[in-house]
Amino acid sequence: NTLATVSAIASQSLRNATSIEHGQEAIESRLQALGRAHDLLLQARWSSASLAHIVQGATEPYDSQGEGKFTIEGPDSKIASGAVIALAMTLNELCTNTTKFGALSVPTGRINIAWTINEKTKRLRLTWTEKGGPAVHAPTRRSFGTRMIETLGKQLNGEVEMAYAPGGFDYALDVPMASLKPPD
Repeated sequence: NTLATVSAIASQSLRNATSIEHGQEAIESRLQALGRAHDLLLQARWSSASLAHIVQGATEPYDSQGEGKFTIEGPDSKIASGAVIALAMTLNELCTNTTKFGALSVPTGRINIAWTINEKTKRLRLTWTEKGGPAVHAPTRRSFGTRMIETLGKQLNGEVEMAYAPGGFDYALDVPMASLKPPD
């Protein structure tokens, strides 16, 4: 499964690259995110990882010198190994895109990542909200990263929403806890 993931990352990153350097950067970023997710799982003996640690691990490389560009809030929960990879890769794509086109492409930009767990419906809702960045416009074509974010959400039996509001990009993942929880 990991080899298939790496193969897809390489082929799709190169297919959509505008230059060899761009393709190399995309592959390196995605493989580093995969590596960080695997590190989390190794620490937990491949059973589960903390959602807070997944988010912090994914955003830390993009918060240069601890400037506090990210606000992270939500109840901690253990996440099953397969879901760890999907969430880490999604967050890496969001971080990469925001440094190129969104809030982190300018010094004043900030990101709020929050999640809640609805005990009644047994669903987790994770949101990514960008503020203080340049005006945002919907892309003219769907990139590999965008398709990957949507696919990873569906892989978790979740629903993905993306909004290109002028004030900043918004992403939301609504997913059943059963898709995230490690077996008892």
